[in-house]
Amino acid sequence: MIISASRRTDIPAFFSDWFVNRIREGFCTVPNPFNPKQVSTIKLDVNNVDVIVFWTKYAEPMVKHLPELDEMGYKYYFHYTITDYPHELEPNSPVLPKVLDSFKRLSERIGPGRVIWRYDPILLSNLTDAYYHCNKFEQIANELEGYSNRCVVSIADLYRDVLVRIQKLNASGLEVETEQDKIIQKLDLFMINIAESALSRGLEITSCAEQIPLEKFHIERGKCIDDEYILREFNLHVSKTKDRSQRPECGCVSSRDIGMYNSCSFGCEYCYATNLCSRLRKPTTEHDPESPSILGRYEPTNTDDSQLTLF
Repeated sequence: MIISASRRTDIPAFFSDWFVNRIREGFCTVPNPFNPKQVSTIKLDVNNVDVIVFWTKYAEPMVKHLPELDEMGYKYYFHYTITDYPHELEPNSPVLPKVLDSFKRLSERIGPGRVIWRYDPILLSNLTDAYYHCNKFEQIANELEGYSNRCVVSIADLYRDVLVRIQKLNASGLEVETEQDKIIQKLDLFMINIAESALSRGLEITSCAEQIPLEKFHIERGKCIDDEYILREFNLHVSKTKDRSQRPECGCVSSRDIGMYNSCSFGCEYCYATNLCSRLRKPTTEHDPESPSILGRYEPTNTDDSQLTLF
């Protein structure tokens, strides 16, 4: 079994102590996002976990726990998002130098093959136009040369709740592009530059769950939870079965996500995993690192939510 930690929240940044407590206990609980009375118990002991896939914008709080994971025999890699968007879009993200330093030290510890840089989602706006993306990508890629072997990009998907937030930002003057046809027209201005910048630095570049074809820019369709990548990095064969709980465009193989929606405190305006209500409070105030679940206290049951369609 592959553990995803997590598409729904930033476990390394906010819940690293909880995560290691659950590793020690050998299980965690995850409520069904659509019916909290249904609770899945997910086994986390090393004999049941093939690989852990971490997703984060700031991994530093997790780093102190890595020696324990290594000693226990867990295999893991990181998807590490660095975009450095303006404060209007990423109000609580750490500053770029701090994030780059954390990324580099993590790479030095576990190797560049196990830290994947994500430059996503790509938003087009009056503050983040084509020239912004070309320059910002070039800046970050230059800093990360030799510290990662793969880069993942995608165009922002504006789900309903996200679109409501974006429209409010637009009303205040931000001007985020929301029309798919106009976004596609503007791709030619910078996607080929991004791809060339990555490839020139030895970075394999792939897309994530992308409806818009990027192959003409030399960006191949990718799998963030990737059986071939896992075989290459860990010499480990895992299931090739597509994850049915993800969108049709997603190429990821099957995994179990142990996160909970509406628990991340970064507050990124483009994030599908937080709704408006959760953004008006501090989610981590509902967190107990000793609880079996990230928020609240969901006790174990036998319900399995693995077949639900989630983001």
